[in-house]
Order: sequence, then structure tokens, then C-alpha cells
Amino acid sequence: MTQRTILAGSAPEVVVHAGINVIVRGWEGEQISAETRDRWGLKIEHKEDTIQVNLGGSGEVRVPLGSSLKVYAGKDIEVHDIHGEVTAIAGLHVTLREVTRLAHVSAGGKMDIECQSVVGNQVKFSTGSDMRLYIRELTSALLEVHDLGGRWDARIGGGGTAVKLNAGGDVTLVTDQPVEALPPDYILGKIEKPGEKNSG
Repeated sequence: MTQRTILAGSAPEVVVHAGINVIVRGWEGEQISAETRDRWGLKIEHKEDTIQVNLGGSGEVRVPLGSSLKVYAGKDIEVHDIHGEVTAIAGLHVTLREVTRLAHVSAGGKMDIECQSVVGNQVKFSTGSDMRLYIRELTSALLEVHDLGGRWDARIGGGGTAVKLNAGGDVTLVTDQPVEALPPDYILGKIEKPGEKNSG
């Protein structure tokens, strides 16, 4: 196993590139630690205002909880417990848990997201397969969803944030807010309450 550690401060800007799969977890402290069992290399370095972590294959990275994070992977990305902004772009699947602020995410495969809030008042997420989305503080949004069943439009609260969701499979929206179907079709897709089990 190859391992590298660097002192980064409590809220660094971190960019992670992985050739295959990567898991990124937030932790207490001011170090970034990365490890891989692959023989394709591992590098951590300061570049201008960011810290770059490059994994030739797959690995695991631990970063300070306050980090702002951009993660790119050839296949799968998992991110847990990050208090800064997160961007994740994966060739296959993306799983996000306990992320405070989500900036951008796209995936070629499945997408499963649980976050506190999104950055900005216009967001667009796209995936090649099924999408499950839970934004805890989404209490005012206009939703435009394109999934396997076609298009559906809905409003949550006053409709303050424009949310566009594109999926090659089914979209499941998780919310404890009332969801109102909008014209022209007045159709709603899959909506789950928090804590309900996903049948997928």
C-alpha cells in the first residue's frame, strides 16, 4: 500500500483525480491523507491555491471537514462528511452522504445524493442511470425533471431555486415538503419521504 499525507489547514481547496474509483471522507484535523493499493501511483502536491491529489487507480482520501472539494473519477465516487462545497464528476456512479453544500454533480451511471443545500439558485444534475436526490434545505424550488418516463414539472414552496434533473433511468426525489404538480401535464414522478427505504 502507498500512503501520502500533507498538512492542509482546516478549510483547504482540494482537487482529487482518480483513474478508477475513489472514496473521500472528511475528518477532524488539518491533514490530507491518501492511500492506494494499486501500482499506478499516488501524488499529493500544492498547486497555486489548491491541493491536488492524483490517484492512478483507486484509493481512499481523508480531508479536513471544512474542505471544499472537486472530485473526478474514471468510474465511481463516494464522498462522506464534507462541510465545504462539493463538485463530483464520475464516469460511473456517484454517492454523496452528509455533504453540506453541493455545487455540481454528474455521473455516467447511478447517482445517490444526500446533502444539506445547493450552491446558487439554478442547479442542474445529470446522470446516465437512476438518480436519488435528497436536499434537506430544499424548501422553495421549481423542478424540471427528465427521466425514463418523460418529463415532469413540480413546485416546492415558493419556487425560489430552479432545479433541472436529467436521468437515463428513474429520478426519485426525497423531500419532507409538499410537492405540487405543474402544467402542462400535472404529473409527478417518484417522491419519497426521508427515512423511507429505497426499493432500488
